[in-house]
Amino acid sequence: MGKLNVPLLGMIDSMSTTINFLTVTQAAANLGSPGKHLLDLRVAEEFWEVQQEDVGLWAEKYVMLVHTKSLSPGTVAPMSAADVSGEFEVYYYAAYKKGKRLWEIDKRNMRCFFGDKDYTVDVRQALGKI
Repeated sequence: MGKLNVPLLGMIDSMSTTINFLTVTQAAANLGSPGKHLLDLRVAEEFWEVQQEDVGLWAEKYVMLVHTKSLSPGTVAPMSAADVSGEFEVYYYAAYKKGKRLWEIDKRNMRCFFGDKDYTVDVRQALGKI
C-alpha cells in the first residue's frame, strides 16, 4: 500500500525564522544575546477592492517568541549593505489580520489554533493539563 506520513495531533515540528538587516543596528545586536526574545512585527497592507471601488489598509501583526540560534554580523564593503542576519528557533507564533487571529501556535503550552478552533484541547485534556 505504501507509506503515509501524517503527524500526530499537536506534534508540531521545529519552526525557525531568519531575519535580515541591511546594516548593523542595536536591534540586531540585541537579538544576538542568549535567551528568549519577543518579536512583534507589524505590517500596514494596502488593499484595492476593484468591485467595491474601495482602497484602504489592513493591519497585520505577527508575534513570535524566539531563541537565537545564530547571528551573522555581515560584511563591510564600500557602497553595499552589510547583510546582517540571524536565525531563530520559534516556539510561539501568532498572526492577526484586521484584529482577528489567523493562527496561534504555542509549543510550550500545547496550544494550536487556526482561526477560533483549538486543535490541541483534547490532547491537553487527555494529559490532565486542563
